[in-house]
Order: sequence, then C-alpha cells, then structure tokens
Amino acid sequence: MTSTGVVLADDDVLLREGLASLLQRSGLDVVGQVGDGEQLLELVRETRPTLAIVDIRMPPTNTVEGLQAAAKIREEHPEVGILVLSAHAEAEHAMRLLASGGGIGYLLKSRVTDVEEFVDTVRRIARGGSVVDPALVQELVSARRRDDPLDVLSAREREVLALMAEGRSNAGIARRLWVTEGTVEKHVRSILTKLRLTEADDDHRRVLAVLTFLDAR
Repeated sequence: MTSTGVVLADDDVLLREGLASLLQRSGLDVVGQVGDGEQLLELVRETRPTLAIVDIRMPPTNTVEGLQAAAKIREEHPEVGILVLSAHAEAEHAMRLLASGGGIGYLLKSRVTDVEEFVDTVRRIARGGSVVDPALVQELVSARRRDDPLDVLSAREREVLALMAEGRSNAGIARRLWVTEGTVEKHVRSILTKLRLTEADDDHRRVLAVLTFLDAR
C-alpha cells in the first residue's frame, strides 16, 4: 500500500506536534511541519505530499494566510489534498474551498478531539473526497435564504444532500439513514435532476449539488 505523506501547517506548536503524533500512530507518514503559509508552500514543493493540513489563520496577520496558501497549493499542485482547520464555522471560506474540486476538507478544530473520526476524514480527503464539518452544514441549514433553491427537494432528499455535504459516500449515507445503497442512489439522481445539474461527470455534479446546498442560506 502506498504511504500517505502529510504536511502540517499551524503556528501552535503544541497542536501541531499533537496532530503529528496522532497521525503517525494511525499509520500516516508526517513528512514535515511548519508555522506559516510561506514555509508551507516551500515544504509542499519539496516533499509533494498526499495531503496538507492547514490552519486557516497563521502569521503574520493571523487572518486568512492558511486559506491563501491552500489556494496556491491547489493552483500549483492540484493532486495534493487539503484539509483546512478553523476555530469557527466560516461559510464563505468553506464554499470557496469546495468549489476548487475534490480532495478538499474544512473541519472545526474541536472535531480533532474525536481521533477516529479525524483520522477517517484525513484518509477520505487523501483519497480525493470532500468533507465539510457537520456543524457548518447545520448552521447553513438553519439559516437558509427565503428564496431557497432546495425547495424542489423532498425532506428525505435534503437529508441525503446534507450527508453528501459532509463528504459521505452513498454507502455511508445508506448506513446513516438505515436504507439500502440503491435507495440512496435513486435519491442522489433525483437531487441532481431537480437541481438541474447536467454535467457529465457524476463526481463533479455531486460537488455542484453540495455547493447549491451550502449557498442556500
């Protein structure tokens, strides 16, 4: 099995070291750690990792340096997966990340306390999946705009779409909703049709559906 090379970027050394230890104990290969965006870009260019885990706020201004570095990585090395960690649910940033394709994740730092879930998220993004923190999904669901493009969907289709936004596969959605995978596939096809997403690439259509969901706030 090919090892998953991971780089970490966070100016909080204790958190960074803790994540590195956690990932290495889980069989992942941490190939480098840095404390700011510029160092991260250099490290990615040197090591060509499978995945970069990036704090959204880093020096010098502690605003969106991590997000800017992530965008640059996606531009220069689209094959590198990116997991952005944030202390707060910020919808605009999450949507911008998802729009750049697969292999993208947006997770609240509080989620890291669930070790098994965190490692599973890292592996899913490394395989090309897209993961959005469930807390962000729920926040957006509860603050939908009056003119909601999701009005065309049934209640169950909304549930399926919310789980898609969390990055779950059809099989994972089926387990969560206690239905068959075939039933989920029918719901997904119906969602894509009702939202008039006609791209030929089904994976890309799923991302577009999630973006529609996130934008309905």
